[in-house]
Amino acid sequence: MAEQIAPNILDYLKDGLEEAVAELANTWRPDDPEYRADVYRQIMMQLSYGYFAFFHADPEHPDWAPLWNPVYTLQPNPDDIYLYCPISSDYQYRIVGNRGTIKMLTMNTQAALSGMPGHIDHTGEFYADLDDGDLQIDANGDFEVLLSTERPAGHTGNWLQIKPGAVSLMTRYRSYDWGNEIEPVMSIECLNPTGLKKRLSPEEILERIDHMARMPVRCTKLFYGMQNAVKASVGVNVFEPVRYGGALSRQVYLPAVFEFEDDEALILETELPEVRRYWNFQLNDPYFNAIEFVYRLSSTNGHFAKASPDGKFRAVISLKDPGVPNWLDPAGFKQGTIYGRWYDCDSTPTPTLKRVKFAELRQHLPADTPVVTPEDRDAELRARVRAAQRRRRW
Repeated sequence: MAEQIAPNILDYLKDGLEEAVAELANTWRPDDPEYRADVYRQIMMQLSYGYFAFFHADPEHPDWAPLWNPVYTLQPNPDDIYLYCPISSDYQYRIVGNRGTIKMLTMNTQAALSGMPGHIDHTGEFYADLDDGDLQIDANGDFEVLLSTERPAGHTGNWLQIKPGAVSLMTRYRSYDWGNEIEPVMSIECLNPTGLKKRLSPEEILERIDHMARMPVRCTKLFYGMQNAVKASVGVNVFEPVRYGGALSRQVYLPAVFEFEDDEALILETELPEVRRYWNFQLNDPYFNAIEFVYRLSSTNGHFAKASPDGKFRAVISLKDPGVPNWLDPAGFKQGTIYGRWYDCDSTPTPTLKRVKFAELRQHLPADTPVVTPEDRDAELRARVRAAQRRRRW
């Protein structure tokens, strides 16, 4: 086999990468050179992530790898730091860790993650999850979780099911107050005898390189399809609440495709649930990537958001700072998607989007809407950058 390895590595990459480029046809502006450049950048991001996905760990020798974060921005929740670990329903595993003080810790087992080979489960057939509200945690914040297909007889501790055929473990470190919460620390081990981790054969290396090359097209097919489906169903500037099979079972997602012009703004308005364990809103670009969220105010959550005196939440999406609370900065994009989340809430209101002239913005907001000065905004953004950089991000 070693003698048959091609002298040019591009022989193993070009077909998969060109298939990803061809997905430009499924974007909203396939002939726009800016879209083409953005898609090239997205492809490089997904290709580089592929090394973590396919070379770092295996089900017999599990370990945490970064998944989505401020670098790998394929629609991550900016409040979440995601970790991935390959698993198999043929084995049992144990997670040992400390919860820290973040808003929420969740973990779930499922079928293949986006971009990876195998079955992508939209029904939840292979899915199981739990969050820290389900966990037995001691006074120091320490915990253990057993993962297996069946709960062992007599086991009364924490347990997460691996349904037959599940191959992925995902965790979310979900933060509210980014700068003042402590991230969890966790280890995972396989409880079955599997031997030492071996050197990869040439065949295994080439197989993994092929998976890396095809990861971008697998991702774009999935996510372009999801955002295009929202647009086809309800048009633009309309929310369509949904629960996704194979996603957090307690979370209602609020997707919408946004669209406005240079001299316009969008006003997002919603009632807030009485009981709201967690909620947020974020902006994505036209390719389903989270818009820059460290150096831009492109997201907010229940900790940072400022409710209006009437109890509603209002945010403004505009290219320029509107001088009001809850600016969602689209970073120059006039099209993209919005995602909101209600997690473990007693109601799930559907927000609205109102398209107005930027110059007339205050005529469409309550008269008691505060003024946010440029100095206020600068301080807000600087605090956000400091907080984001102090988080574990990869």
